[in-house]
Amino acid sequence: MQIHELKANTGNKKKRVVGRGGKRGKTSGRGTKGQKARAGHKIRPAMRDIIKKLPKLRGRGIHPNKPVMIRPSASVNVSLLSRVKAETITPEILVAEKLVRRINGRVPVIKILGDGEISKAVKISGCLFSKSAKEKIEAAGGSIAYK
Repeated sequence: MQIHELKANTGNKKKRVVGRGGKRGKTSGRGTKGQKARAGHKIRPAMRDIIKKLPKLRGRGIHPNKPVMIRPSASVNVSLLSRVKAETITPEILVAEKLVRRINGRVPVIKILGDGEISKAVKISGCLFSKSAKEKIEAAGGSIAYK
């Protein structure tokens, strides 16, 4: 037997033709099933998954969108300040005089509003003010000290 006399046991297989157009046949060169075979497939990088699973420190930190402004949790009108016996008014004194309650055992941030009149000259420190309250206190001879 010579090499030119060798014969294959089976005939050549005919290439499978799939009627979807194109010249690439069944999987169109994608080679797999599932997400990788679909149009528009996007597989997230593994590093992204690791970052997403890490525990995050929540809170403002240096986050620029969280407001820096202190929000008052209690308010007192100017007319009630004349009841206070002390010359200097602080949030602690307003709690002691029972004009304001503690919130969760803490002295709250207090804002003084301009409703009513005041005739007594008082010194106020450690509180927030509305514009009209500030004008009325200063007109009565009082003073305001900021934190």
